[in-house]
Amino acid sequence: MSNGGPKRTVLAVVLFFFTNSLIAMAQGSPPAVPSPHPTKKTYLQLAGDVEARLHRDVLDVWFPRNIDNQNGGFYSGFDRKWETTPSEGKFSVFQGRMTWVASQIVIQRPELKDRFLPIARHGLDFLNDVLWDKEYGGFYWGVDDHGQVSSFYTDRKELYGESFAMYGAAAASQATSDPKALLLAQNAFRWIDTHAHDPRNGGYFEVLTREGKVMEADATASGSNSPGGFFIGYKSMNTHIHLLESFSQLYEVWKDDTVRKRLEELLTIVRDKICVQPGVMNLYFTNDWRPIPDHDSYGHDVETAYLMLEAEEVLGVTHDPRTERMARMLVDHALAYGWDNHMGGFYEEGTTFGKAEDKRKEWWVQFEGLNSLLLMHEKYGKQTSVYFDAFLKQWQFISEHQIDPEFHGVYQVVGPDGTAENSTKGQIWKAAYHDGRALLNVKARLKKLAEQ
Repeated sequence: MSNGGPKRTVLAVVLFFFTNSLIAMAQGSPPAVPSPHPTKKTYLQLAGDVEARLHRDVLDVWFPRNIDNQNGGFYSGFDRKWETTPSEGKFSVFQGRMTWVASQIVIQRPELKDRFLPIARHGLDFLNDVLWDKEYGGFYWGVDDHGQVSSFYTDRKELYGESFAMYGAAAASQATSDPKALLLAQNAFRWIDTHAHDPRNGGYFEVLTREGKVMEADATASGSNSPGGFFIGYKSMNTHIHLLESFSQLYEVWKDDTVRKRLEELLTIVRDKICVQPGVMNLYFTNDWRPIPDHDSYGHDVETAYLMLEAEEVLGVTHDPRTERMARMLVDHALAYGWDNHMGGFYEEGTTFGKAEDKRKEWWVQFEGLNSLLLMHEKYGKQTSVYFDAFLKQWQFISEHQIDPEFHGVYQVVGPDGTAENSTKGQIWKAAYHDGRALLNVKARLKKLAEQ
C-alpha cells in the first residue's frame, strides 16, 4: 500500500487534469477526445517507414564512411554532402556512442551482424587501446587524431565522457562476447565509483584531474571552465541522466550488487531531485543537490521520461507509480510549452510556465521526442489519443524537415519555419546515437503494438 492514501490519489487525479489542461491551453484547443485506436495495419506501415529511415538516413550514411582505418576509432566531422570537415580529434562521447550504435545493430538486427560486428570490435579496440588511460585509469575526455593528449581536450577526466565510453564498452560486451569488453566496462565503473561517487550526498562529482582528483568550484571563473561545457565543482542534470543510462546498459551485462545499488540511487536522484513538478528538470546543482536556477530543456525532459522507465525495466522491478507519474508529467509539460502544434516538433528551451524562448529544433530533441511520445501512447493510448496524434505529427515533421531528402542523413538544426539552419551531418556532439536509438526503439514498439 502506497503512502498518502486518498490524499495521494486525489493529488494524482488533480495533476492529471492539470497537465492535460496545460496542453490544451498551450495549443489553443480543448483537451483531446480519445479517437479510435490505430489499427495493426497502421502500426506495421509506420514500422516499415521507420525501418527504411533507419537504413537510409542513419546506418547507410554513417557506416562505413566514418571508420578511421588509419588512426582507429570513428571520424566525426561531415558537412551536408557528407564530405569530411576539419578534424576535432577523437572525443570520448562520440567514440562511445558510435560503438554503442554498432553493437546494438549486431544485437537487434541479426541479418546485419556480419556487417556491423567488425565495426563494433573496431570501436571497442579504440576505447580499450587508446582512450583508456593505462597509467591512471579512466577514459580521457578526448585525444587528438594520433591518440595523444591535446590542448583542446586537456588530460582531464569528465564523467559525461566516462559514462558514454563505458556505455559503448558494455554494449560491445553484449554484441561481441569479447571478455576484454566486459573487463573494460567493469574497470570503467570501478574507476568512476572510486574517484567520483559522492558518498555523502549521492550522485557523482563530474570533473576530475587525470589522476582522478575531484576538481573544486572556482567562484571567480566566468562561464564554464570545463572543456565539455560542464561547470567544475557542480552537478548537472545532463551528466546524471546519462549515468543512469550507462549504468542501465552495464547492469544488463553485469549483475553486480554495487552497480544495482548505484543504478537505484541514480534513479531516485533523477526522479526526486532533478525532476520537479509540473514536469521540468533543473539543469545544475550544488554538490548537496541545491538547484541552481536555469532554463528548461524540453529535449532532456522527454529523453529522461524514457530513461527512467528503461532503468526500472533493467532492474526487473514493477514500475514505481512515482516514476510513471513523473515520466508522464515531463512529456505533458514538453507538449504544453515546448511543442509546435502547427508544424510539429519540439522547441529547444524555455521557462517552466512561459512560452518557448528558443524555437529552433535540434535533431536529437526531435528523435527523443518521437521515442517518448510512442512510449506514452503505449502506456496511455486507451485513455487519450493525444500522444499518438503528436507522434504522427512528429514523424511527419522529421520526415519533411529534419531529414535531408537530397544527401540523406539528419540536419543538425531546423529553424522555426522548417528550413535547415545548420545542415551539418556530423561533429563530435552529433553521432548516430539519438536518431539511431530512437528509430530502433520506435520500430520495436510499433511491432509490439501491432501484435497486441
